[in-house]
Amino acid sequence: MSNAPNRVAVVTGANRGIGLEVARELARAGLTVVLTCRDEVKGTEAQKQLASEGVKVDVRSLDITNSGSIRDLALYLRKQYGRLDVLVNNAGIMLDKFENGEPVMSILDCDLSNVRKTMETNVYGALSMIKELLPLMKENHYGRIVNVSSGLGQMSEMGAGYAGYRLSKAALNALTCMVADEVTSENIIVNACCPGWVRTDMGGKHASRSVEEGADTIVWLCQAADGSPSGKLFRDREEQPW
Repeated sequence: MSNAPNRVAVVTGANRGIGLEVARELARAGLTVVLTCRDEVKGTEAQKQLASEGVKVDVRSLDITNSGSIRDLALYLRKQYGRLDVLVNNAGIMLDKFENGEPVMSILDCDLSNVRKTMETNVYGALSMIKELLPLMKENHYGRIVNVSSGLGQMSEMGAGYAGYRLSKAALNALTCMVADEVTSENIIVNACCPGWVRTDMGGKHASRSVEEGADTIVWLCQAADGSPSGKLFRDREEQPW
């Protein structure tokens, strides 16, 4: 894909952290990157930061919980580029309750309003993006969708704590499998990725991984060759159990 500069990629929640690094690396690989985030000012600041590094990206404001905002993005992509090749559903939130700096462990004590808000962004937002933008991929018989998930959503390692976040990432994993199964004949590859515990605003300064390490597998999946595995969960470029 590095030899295909006409490829267009959308990265959500890309004004900082893992999303910003993914946008940076995809642009350096030769893709046209549309960096999206809720706050247009923050998006423009990220664009300027990348420009100072010699990296050019397009910027669009996007609220993935607003169908009109997603529709506006789809119309812009069609008018400006006439295609979409890569979608990285990176935008996500964690609103789970903490007491004395530790997560509330019992799901029976979770704040249901926070769970609903988390699902709205982390699951329904990703689904809405896919529903609206998938037609652009189908038209060119090519697409790569990467849903940024988490080990906290793996059923094989499911535990207590982080109730809303765990539920949302488990549902996102299911969504990955469902969409992948529906587009098997379209040359559209859909996978989920666990970036690990990354030093971002969400992960905190004590996390074990850099944003570069967290973004690596996402960028790798974005550039997957035709016929690559689909409907899988990856970490460190290796398939993981659901």
